[in-house]
Amino acid sequence: MQDEMTALIAADLGIKDLPQEEQKTLIAQFGEVALKAATLAVVEKLADEKRGEFTKLAEAGDPPALKAFLDREVPRHEDIAKAAVAEEVQRFKEFQLAPSA
Repeated sequence: MQDEMTALIAADLGIKDLPQEEQKTLIAQFGEVALKAATLAVVEKLADEKRGEFTKLAEAGDPPALKAFLDREVPRHEDIAKAAVAEEVQRFKEFQLAPSA
């Protein structure tokens, strides 16, 4: 299953022709960037006074509590995160297509 997912992500990112290990490395790096972009997009929607609470919940490592908080404080947070990831995918593709200097 993981190999299938890796292949799908590699195809989506346009890196499927690279060696498998290089694909895995790029996907892992891209995943970190995408996660940061998604988190930032959601946090930007939080009221300033709620950001500290978000940080505490995130640092506590309690996903259900964090999800409940976001459900309450950031309507459609999943859609916001998905849009941010899609934007990162698009940026990655544009970067690949850009002529190298």
